[in-house]
Amino acid sequence: MNKITRLNPPQLLLMSVFLMLTVSACNKAKTSTDAPNSTENNGQVTTAVNGKATQDDGQNETRKKQLEADIRAREQRNNVGGDSQKRTEGDLTSEVRSKLEANIPSSKLTVSAKNSDVTVSGVVTRKDQLDKIKPLAMEIKGVTSVIVKAVVTP
Repeated sequence: MNKITRLNPPQLLLMSVFLMLTVSACNKAKTSTDAPNSTENNGQVTTAVNGKATQDDGQNETRKKQLEADIRAREQRNNVGGDSQKRTEGDLTSEVRSKLEANIPSSKLTVSAKNSDVTVSGVVTRKDQLDKIKPLAMEIKGVTSVIVKAVVTP
């Protein structure tokens, strides 16, 4: 017969910390699958499969709502857990990526976070999109500075 094991509070806390560390180890996020693999490879993107983007654009209204809901959920979870301004690198990366994906169409951006500093690289299609990157990233709680390495490529 199967036995159900209940975790006591210290075990539950240990499991939560382990999961959080595992998630935060993935500290780069991309707005599209053909965005650069690193914030160090600025302006270099891979070719799209069959001539079209390989990840849905965040401009779909349903997708925009999902991205904004994800940001709100992460903020609410963080507010319950402690300092509302302190975020893990993984959360910062994910929230900034979601914000950029929802607000800058057809971008191929890669986001990474170190402490509270965010770096964004890749390509956008217009100058006005490039100018939006820093203000959008600064809207995310916990971001203290943004380095924009992205370039405009029509």
